[in-house]
Amino acid sequence: MVNKEQTFEFPTQDGRMCNLINVTGPREPSRGPVLLVHGAGVRANIFRPPNSTNFVNALLDHGYDVWLENWRASIDLPPCEWTLDEAALYDHPAAVNKVVEITGAKTIKAVVHCQGSTSFMLSAIAGLVPQVETIVSNAVSLHPQVSWISRQKGRFAVPVLGKFTPYLNPQWGKQAQGFVPRALRGLVRLTHHECDNDVCRFSSFTYGTGFPVLWRHENLSSETHDWIGQEFANVPLSFFRQMARCLDKGHLVSDMAGLPASSVADKPRTGARIAFIAGEMNDCFKWQSQQASFDWFDRYRPNFHSLHVLGGYGHLDIFIGKNADRDTFPILISELDAPS
Repeated sequence: MVNKEQTFEFPTQDGRMCNLINVTGPREPSRGPVLLVHGAGVRANIFRPPNSTNFVNALLDHGYDVWLENWRASIDLPPCEWTLDEAALYDHPAAVNKVVEITGAKTIKAVVHCQGSTSFMLSAIAGLVPQVETIVSNAVSLHPQVSWISRQKGRFAVPVLGKFTPYLNPQWGKQAQGFVPRALRGLVRLTHHECDNDVCRFSSFTYGTGFPVLWRHENLSSETHDWIGQEFANVPLSFFRQMARCLDKGHLVSDMAGLPASSVADKPRTGARIAFIAGEMNDCFKWQSQQASFDWFDRYRPNFHSLHVLGGYGHLDIFIGKNADRDTFPILISELDAPS
């Protein structure tokens, strides 16, 4: 499929410039807009691995009008020490407004992954994205849960690293300049022997505890495993500090006006139907994270939302796995199609 794309920049309320990429296929869309929101330290392109069919193409084939959001965590934008709060208040509402403005649609749908999901869900429960009628959330949303070892890394290693660097960067696995990047690259090479892709191994060190953390190697094609090497870069320690606070509380917490201090203190201010997706073998966030968020939403509106725990899959391979077009995409698309 030969796709065309057009990029639309949009300003956030706090003065940053983000962008949307509208991808179109050879046929006019027969369905409405769907917004794809990436996670931390990657970019919108993460939904387009070099597989025979990627998620963007699957959506286009199904008739959706596809929009990719590069929010402030994107490695295609200037690095900044962002937080989930800033993304929830400033980036996602502006992106949704821009899609609605350009398309003229009254409502849209969204597929959100990892920290794109946590921050987007903060927007949703605060009532900041009322135009979104369906949210497909992958990996984690309001109730992050990680392994005991990952908790200790957040509690003790992040404060120490923060004295020397504001960022971690998986690209240091390939090229490291300066004492801290070189020292961390040496540590990763000493402790991670699961593959020969330095960015893959450094990503595992960055985002959790496992060998690897973000996918199951058996789920990736060799081409996609190589492609990973260009898709991960800076992620700020400011995010990890906030996530450590959230893990201590057992749910997302915020400290900015306009967002609830506790994400679970009050009834969610969204009418969106939410499909919670989790890979059973996720070593970044436990699948029970999504179970807890589903249970919380289900208490307010029983039998409206849904939960899928997908066997044989981990974190990002839900989207970039070589057989995802057969195993996971039909589930995600069926949830987008379901009445809201």
